[in-house]
Amino acid sequence: MKTFNINKGVGRSVEFKGLKAQYLFIFAAGLLGVLILVMIMYMIGLNSYVCLVLGTTGSSVLIWQTFSLNGKYGEHGLMKIASKKRHPRFIISQKRIYRLLKSKLNFKSIK
Repeated sequence: MKTFNINKGVGRSVEFKGLKAQYLFIFAAGLLGVLILVMIMYMIGLNSYVCLVLGTTGSSVLIWQTFSLNGKYGEHGLMKIASKKRHPRFIISQKRIYRLLKSKLNFKSIK
């Protein structure tokens, strides 16, 4: 009879070297962007040492920022911050006061 291994990580978020969820995608996309930027600068004709220094500093800043955001906000922190920015501070009612009172009086009389 065959035995099969059970994957016990089903339903967990993606994790690599401590980076979780969206931080991993930010990290990968940022490194790809730095690589493409260095390649474009090299093809334009910039000095190869300048390209190397800019690529190294850019990637190290990206790595540092990504890990610090991961440590500060956690797995779902960036989504919570983005939703908090989109949440309205207050709700404005455009109805006149008479219509507000009328609808409340009708609602009380229904009960």
